[in-house]
Amino acid sequence: MRNKILSKNFLKSLLWKQNKHHKHGVLIHTLRVVYYTAKNKDWKLIPAAFFHDIGKPFVAYQKEKDIINNEFSFTDHEEYSYQIIKNWSFLSNYTKDMTRYHYLLRDVYLCKKKGKMERYKEKKEIWDSLSKEYHEDLERFLSYDDMGKGYGSKQTDKIKENK
Repeated sequence: MRNKILSKNFLKSLLWKQNKHHKHGVLIHTLRVVYYTAKNKDWKLIPAAFFHDIGKPFVAYQKEKDIINNEFSFTDHEEYSYQIIKNWSFLSNYTKDMTRYHYLLRDVYLCKKKGKMERYKEKKEIWDSLSKEYHEDLERFLSYDDMGKGYGSKQTDKIKENK
């Protein structure tokens, strides 16, 4: 079940709190990603910066651990974000795919690290189907996304080293 726009989980995750990996809610995080993308003059990634997490408040939920820590989880938010924008004619296919795959590199890394081999193989197959140029764009975007979290891009550097 998806959250409704005025639901508690939707509004809390949008405006105030995501989880330990984000200092800000989805709205401020998104604006920070746009800022870092523009600051680096990476113009082709600006639309993806605006829309990459559009589905997050809709899929925000709390596992038992999340409730204790007053945090949210957002499993497969990228796919839901893509589903929201996939028929928007004013966005390019590049932006739609960047939205869909913006977490792919991290997903490949984490699945391998945690031994989730079935999901790893699925995500790695997608990664391998993309061009080298697209890999580079995804890596840059992941850096902007990490900077938008408020903790810098150290996470991205670690993932790039271990991919």
